[in-house]
Amino acid sequence: APTTVYFYVARFISGFAANADFVAAPMYISEIADKNVRGFLGSSIYLMMLLGIVIIYSVGPYVSILVSSAVGCSFLVVELLIFPFMPESPYYLISKGKVEEAKRSLRLLRPTSDSIDQELEGIQSNVRARQEDTKKRHFTDLVTMKASRKALTIVTTLNFAQHFSSYSVILMNLHMILDYAESSWGSNESAITFSAGMLGAALFSSFLVDRAGRRILLCGSSTLAGLSIVTVATFFAVKHAGIDITDYSWVPSASTLCYAVFFKCGLGLIPIVLTAELFPSDVKAMGMALASAMYSVSSAASTYLFHYLYEAYGMHVPFYVFGVCCFLTTLFAYFYIPETKGKTLAEIQVILNSSTTTKQTKSDIQIVLSK
Repeated sequence: APTTVYFYVARFISGFAANADFVAAPMYISEIADKNVRGFLGSSIYLMMLLGIVIIYSVGPYVSILVSSAVGCSFLVVELLIFPFMPESPYYLISKGKVEEAKRSLRLLRPTSDSIDQELEGIQSNVRARQEDTKKRHFTDLVTMKASRKALTIVTTLNFAQHFSSYSVILMNLHMILDYAESSWGSNESAITFSAGMLGAALFSSFLVDRAGRRILLCGSSTLAGLSIVTVATFFAVKHAGIDITDYSWVPSASTLCYAVFFKCGLGLIPIVLTAELFPSDVKAMGMALASAMYSVSSAASTYLFHYLYEAYGMHVPFYVFGVCCFLTTLFAYFYIPETKGKTLAEIQVILNSSTTTKQTKSDIQIVLSK
């Protein structure tokens, strides 16, 4: 490229496309997936993103930008060739009155299921209830409707929690942080190990999300990630005080690796699953678009805060702030977020509209749904 303007334009286009994917893909997956594997399939979005990070971290430092870009582009070409043959969302087809097409889509998605008609009736009931209840929805409905307001609160808080746990800061500044720490591990090798650790942890937790549940993974992940970040902060605080810690220069690398693993075991994975599950179908597109915007805003805000605190007070201060944010996320997840494991999208809306979301029993849900 003759000027950097080409790079800015390319980044803008890729960012626009990525945000569109992060709105459409979770919505599509949540609507086509069986409730027993919805968490696993929803987490596949982050798994593929992490696989891409591992590949670029492994290839990028050793080849030209042209070659690394071509590697990334090859995956997009495969998607363009395959995705047109995927079945349409039954929820979308029902909302357009295409019942037979929705039934054919369900048969493709559930080839061994004996309850296609029952599931189709449930989808029709859910869509019909929303259509009867609604005129054309507006963004204000995200805060005026109880279920969507609670969904927006949960998703926005978790999006901010992800980045204010230091995720974007470490991802974008890992080489600088390790160089500042004078780590005994090479920065390139540490970056590859960091991204590989995140991928492995995300793959492991994706199998647990529909077994252990969302809340327990969020609570455990946030707590352990916070402890890892506080360890990094303490190392930098000791270094800032002028104490010789050369023999412990491995601590930042080891702690950031632990953070990568613990973060992706829950806090780095569950929010995308909940984003697709929580919003009512009639405001889901708006809710997920707003969630994507909040994700970008929180990423920029956390990065700015890091550089400001680092330059003003030292490297240890922003990491102490990020550690506290992790612990606050644990409390938020435990006391406010409902468990959605094994529940249909309709059941989740009943829970969100209930005044006792974390203690709603299965019998209570069935009573409400039968009305």
